[in-house]
Amino acid sequence: MRELLARARERREFSGAAWACGRSAGPLARGVLGTLSWDGDPVGDGTLWDLASVTKPIAGLAVMSLVESGDLTLDDPIAFHLPEYAGTDKAGITVFELLTHTSRIPGQQPLYRRCPTRRDLLDALVSLPLREAPGVEYSSQGFMILGLIAESASGMPLDRLVRERVTAPLGMDDTRFVLSESDRARAAATEDCPWRGRVVRGTVHDENAEVLGGVAGHAGLFGTLDDLARLGRALCAGGPLGVPGVIGSRTLAVMTGTRTGGRALAWQAYEPRLSSGGDLLTASAYGHNGFTGTSLWVDPELDFFAVLLTNRVHPSRSSDAIARIRRTFHNAAVTEVLA
Repeated sequence: MRELLARARERREFSGAAWACGRSAGPLARGVLGTLSWDGDPVGDGTLWDLASVTKPIAGLAVMSLVESGDLTLDDPIAFHLPEYAGTDKAGITVFELLTHTSRIPGQQPLYRRCPTRRDLLDALVSLPLREAPGVEYSSQGFMILGLIAESASGMPLDRLVRERVTAPLGMDDTRFVLSESDRARAAATEDCPWRGRVVRGTVHDENAEVLGGVAGHAGLFGTLDDLARLGRALCAGGPLGVPGVIGSRTLAVMTGTRTGGRALAWQAYEPRLSSGGDLLTASAYGHNGFTGTSLWVDPELDFFAVLLTNRVHPSRSSDAIARIRRTFHNAAVTEVLA
């Protein structure tokens, strides 16, 4: 794994990387390499990585905890929790459809370009025209709305909800939205962003999330290698126990086992061809990628998890080499863990 990632760094696919893989008993291999930026300090155990869309399943765990506590159901429509959606074409879209990316709310919407404030962007979400045909379309916009539903159902801000329901119970003490000034110094750099006119470091890379204040259901979390490994280990152990302190075994089974067009609830389902999880996982595996170069994959059948954290968008998002890097990394990780 180190050799694979070192070669990728030599090709300047990222300036730094951190990785861990193991079983429910704990990590069996871990490491770091490279630098926080191309002219920066070395990556360390305490490096904070912009998790990007790996935020989605972490927020999804908080949503599923609200299902357990009776604060919402998977069939709740958006308008039940967000009155501003009443009377719109999105009023009847359900939490289930948001979690599985089947809501027909279009994804890949650069709303930040025309929405300078949080209020402007939230208003734009309400008025986004739906896709005409049903199906699966990966939609960060849907997860922005899901985060708002979670806030309404719980009566607390999303960052507090995620902390109380997910990261604190798992001991993920370094995983948070919105880094303090002092913590930004140990964050890996991301893009030299034309919209911001600077290299982004320690603030959220996702532009829509930045307009929303850095706290959103689709992106915004930062975390360390050991924190993500704790999450991977807990999910790996989650058969008979669920995720202790977070969700129960039946809830986790529904979350990860409900498969709709390659999607579980807030997770990506494993598919045998061109999966970022590689070629060697089983049909029970699930995971998620982050645009910045992060990922978490879990295979409960193999008792296997793997975390890969890179800053592949530094200084530019132009390369798509991370797709093959992820596959080769996970093949090597599975081979090492099962050896």
